[in-house]
Amino acid sequence: MKLKLLILLVLTTLVVSAKEYHVSVNGSDANNGSISKPFRTISAAAKMAMPGDVIIVHAGVYREQVAPPRGGNSEKERIWYRAAKGEKVEVKGSEIIKGWKRLGTSIWQVTIPNSFFGKFNPYRDTIHGDWLEKGSWCHTGEVYLNGTPLIETNKIKQLDSATIKAPHWYCKVDEKNTVIWADFFDVDPNEKMVEINVRQAVFYPSQTGINYIRISGFVMSQAATPWAPPTAEQIGLIGTHWSKGWIIENNDISYSKCVGITLGKYGDEWDNKSESVEGFTKTTERALDHSWNKEHIGSHLVRNNQISHCGQAGIAGSLGVVFSTISGNSIHDIADQKLFWGYEMAGIKLHAAIDVEISHNHIYRTEGGIWLDWMAQGTRVTKNFLHDNHVQDFSLEVDHGPVLVDNNLFLSPQQAQVRLSQGVAFVHNLIAWKLWETNDADPRLTPFLKPHSTAIAGFHNNPCGDTRFYNNVFLGRTDLSPYNNAVLPVQMEGNVYLMDAHPSKYEQQPVQKPDYNPAIEVEEKNEKWYLTMNLEKSWSDKIKPKLITSKLLGTAVVSEQSFDDITGNTILFNTDYWGIERDTKSPCAGPFEIKENERQRIRVW
Repeated sequence: MKLKLLILLVLTTLVVSAKEYHVSVNGSDANNGSISKPFRTISAAAKMAMPGDVIIVHAGVYREQVAPPRGGNSEKERIWYRAAKGEKVEVKGSEIIKGWKRLGTSIWQVTIPNSFFGKFNPYRDTIHGDWLEKGSWCHTGEVYLNGTPLIETNKIKQLDSATIKAPHWYCKVDEKNTVIWADFFDVDPNEKMVEINVRQAVFYPSQTGINYIRISGFVMSQAATPWAPPTAEQIGLIGTHWSKGWIIENNDISYSKCVGITLGKYGDEWDNKSESVEGFTKTTERALDHSWNKEHIGSHLVRNNQISHCGQAGIAGSLGVVFSTISGNSIHDIADQKLFWGYEMAGIKLHAAIDVEISHNHIYRTEGGIWLDWMAQGTRVTKNFLHDNHVQDFSLEVDHGPVLVDNNLFLSPQQAQVRLSQGVAFVHNLIAWKLWETNDADPRLTPFLKPHSTAIAGFHNNPCGDTRFYNNVFLGRTDLSPYNNAVLPVQMEGNVYLMDAHPSKYEQQPVQKPDYNPAIEVEEKNEKWYLTMNLEKSWSDKIKPKLITSKLLGTAVVSEQSFDDITGNTILFNTDYWGIERDTKSPCAGPFEIKENERQRIRVW
């Protein structure tokens, strides 16, 4: 009886101690944060919130950079930042700028004292860092007209250029002032809303180890984020900054100069000084001395966010992404301005995606789709919908696996860099991409880990092979014959090749239908997405595909880790893209369990 009373007392104390703090554009930071006396800024509430507390932000526009000074204690004792139910809450890294002076027909100028920016001036700060190949003249600053960014030029004389068909801007900073020139075409900027980037982030801790934060329901935009390679501190519009256990959900994130959400590493004196295999290897080894393990880092959940119009990536994470889940996000229009370019651009770009799940995401009009670079191990990419991406739709770069890629719709007829990773299984996908032409081995020695751990078990080069293709449907450009020269064994069975798609010599009974046109169409209607295509249940009659399991897939050669789930249980591929039960005796190839031979319209998002 006494024990029960003690437990009840503890639980009651926890409930009583949890507080709600309210924030309103009509509030004051001198208030106590109650519903009747709300704070004016989110930052003021952040200073007060303790583990278990909730910060409720009410409708309006907040222009601030929130740097939470503390996090929660556990999954049950988070600090939760959320938009009030049914209210639109915008948090921006920009400020409105007035006082523009006309210089010509459509060119305007504004002079801003440098003191306006404080310690960080985005118009002095340029895009720079490891693996950036062009565009280092670009600034992290941005100019927006009615919410849409103008195009930056790198020479003032280009303001008069007739070749630039959209509004554009140029800047110059001296010891006292920042001057911005802009061609707004026929618009008077003093009569419209013109905003400029002022803050480097919108929600980002200034310290590492701020754990168990939850962020829900905000509209966040317009931040002067830096280039975020894997060898530097990765600052996003929202970023976890080397911590554990965040939930980032149901937010609308846009117009980050570089990355929308970062799940990345801490900063140190080697930032942007490590552009080499040896450099990133040393970065990884140093991370182990900075608590890079499951107990302290990663295990984030990024779900159901809208992420768009970011210059580098929708989501990026180097090392800090381990043991995380990225699910249900819509990521689009990434790297659309094309003013700068480097090897870190994608809808989702991750390094060390150890025991990471990437599922049910919709990724389109991005440069790079999904790109998993180095140390993808225990990774699952499942039930994602990709289309209209350019350069690449999917990439696995020098990973040793296991990486499980199943039930995805890869519909961009672009490149896929997958041949020089090992321990990979493609199961029940619909694939339109073409294999990136490479040599038969990559000499880079990259790490592999102890199973379900960040501990480095060794280093290995990256030969072609140790790849499995089971029960996929290939469209048009896909040619698996480059695997004919694989250094390591490959397994291919139950695949269907339509139009110009070609099998490898290692597949004994491929189904080839060169005259069959699936006539794929992707359309959006009423905020829903549909795939229309010709489907034939008879595709698989000849080969009778079998039910695939992780036991059948075996073990990755280099890492010696199985394809089973993190608990060691067998994965059964007995449901399709929408969770419909497959015919376990003879499942259909591809991501859909086909019931009829006809042209079908399938909702896919």
